[in-house]
Order: sequence, then C-alpha cells, then structure tokens
Amino acid sequence: MSVITYSSRRPRGTDSGAHWISYSDMMASMLMVFVLAVVYSVWQYFNVLDQKTRELNAQQIALTQAQEEAENERRNNEVIRIQLKSQEEELKETRIVLLGKEQALKDSELARNTIILQERENEVRALQASLLDTQQQIEALVGIRPKIISDLSGALAANNIDAAVDPKTGDIKLKSYVFFDTGKSILKDSGLQLLDQFLPVYLGVLMRPEYSSYVAEIIIEGHTDSDGSYESNLELSQKRALEVAKYCLSLRGLNAGQRGKLQDIMTATGRSEADLVYDANGAENKEASRRVEFKFRLIDTQMLEQMNDLLIRSNGVLQ
Repeated sequence: MSVITYSSRRPRGTDSGAHWISYSDMMASMLMVFVLAVVYSVWQYFNVLDQKTRELNAQQIALTQAQEEAENERRNNEVIRIQLKSQEEELKETRIVLLGKEQALKDSELARNTIILQERENEVRALQASLLDTQQQIEALVGIRPKIISDLSGALAANNIDAAVDPKTGDIKLKSYVFFDTGKSILKDSGLQLLDQFLPVYLGVLMRPEYSSYVAEIIIEGHTDSDGSYESNLELSQKRALEVAKYCLSLRGLNAGQRGKLQDIMTATGRSEADLVYDANGAENKEASRRVEFKFRLIDTQMLEQMNDLLIRSNGVLQ
C-alpha cells in the first residue's frame, strides 16, 4: 500500500486546491463508472434470468404438453389393450362355439354318412338279390326255347301235322294255298280243318304252365309272292293274318283265361313280299313265298333289359 505524503510546501506555479478537485472528480467518475458497470451487470443478469425463465417456462409447458400427450397415449393404449383383451376373450368364446359347432357338424355328418352307407348297403343287397334272381331267370330262359321247340316238334309229329318247326327260332311255316285261294283272304275249308288240328297242339304247348309265363308274344304273319304291287300284297297279307288270328280267338276248347291270354299276347301282321323264299338257283319260289307263319317271342329281351338296368343301377350305387 502506497502512502501519499503531503508536503506543507506548496509547489511553485501550482494550484493545490485545483489538484484536489481533479482528483475527486476522477474518483467520482470512477465510482460512477463502477456503479454503471454494476447496474449494467445487474440488468444483464436479470435480462438473462428473464430469458432463461421464459425458456424454462416454455420448456415446462412443452414438457407438460409432452406429459399430457404421453398420458393420453398411455390412456389410449390402455383402452386399446382393454379392447384387444375383450376381443381376445370374444375370439376365444367364438372359437369354443365354432369348435362345438364343428364337432356337432362332424357328428351329424358322420351320422348322416352312416345312414347313407347303410341305405346303400341295403340297396346293394337288394340289387344283388334282384340281380341273382334275374340271372337265374335268364339262365332258366336260355333253356326254355330249345325245350319249347322240342316239345312243339314232338307234339306236331305225334298228331301227324305236316308243319316243320325251325330248330333255331321255333317258327312254323304253313302253306298259304291250304288256307286261301289265290288273291283271296277268306279261309277255305281245308284251312279251317288244318287250323282245327294245328292250333290246339300249338297253343297247348305254348300255354303249358311251365312255358306260358315266358311267352311274351305270339305272332301270326301273312306273306305273299311278288306278283302284284307291294301295296296290294301288303293289304292281302294283313287280311290273311287277321283272319287266322280271329279264328284262333274263336277256337273251341279255349277257356276264358286262355282266350284272355291270347288277346294280350297275340298280334297279326302282314309282310307283303318283304320276305320272299328262293330256291337253290336263286329264283323266287312263289308257292313257298305264299305262306302263313306262326312265331313266338319269349321275354328274353325284357329280361336282358332288366338285367342291364340292374347292372347300371348297381354300378351307380357302388360308385
């Protein structure tokens, strides 16, 4: 620390009072500067403090908003979590219900399939039984025609009737001139006499109990030679076949059941010149062409159709 020493001696040419005033002014100025510096520092401090306070307030507000947003987000998440949990519970319940329905459906489907399977098994058994029965009938039918042909041949021979039986079909051809005059359709006495001999034997064989159920149709066919037009010969052959059929139905000795059976299965048809007979040289045998044929048809066609229908139905059931 320096010590200022004042001399009692006044320097020459100086004003000691003025010197003192200058020093005081200087000190006052320095104090003023100091005060201003302090004031400025305080002002700046408060200015910075105010700015920082505003910044803190803004940050506090932002933080509060962020907290509020976070809280809202948390609440939303909680709501979503609750909703998801509720939906999860609902899904569990729905799944349980669906599993129950699925099991019930499976049980129902299984029961229905079991019933269908049982019904099909019953159908198969019934079809197999029907097929076996039809097969047995067809097997029996296969041997019926040869037996009928054999019995017809034997019966005609035993009664001395001049009529040949086709060994394959059983068709019997009777000469037309015995029944009708040329170009006529009225039965002659010789024709009536032959029918009186032939019909009881022929119908007697076909209507035997062991054969009648197999005979589906008795066909009487009229045939002509090639003389004349086809139309006139068709009309003539039809009339001749019809006359023979009518005489068959009026035959004495037929009971009501036999006559009814004949009405159901007998047909008469004219073939005109459609089925001529030729000799060994290929020439028309007009006498042989003019004829009346007796044919019978068994139910073999119906039986085969029935067998085919059964096979189709059985394939449909088995598939």
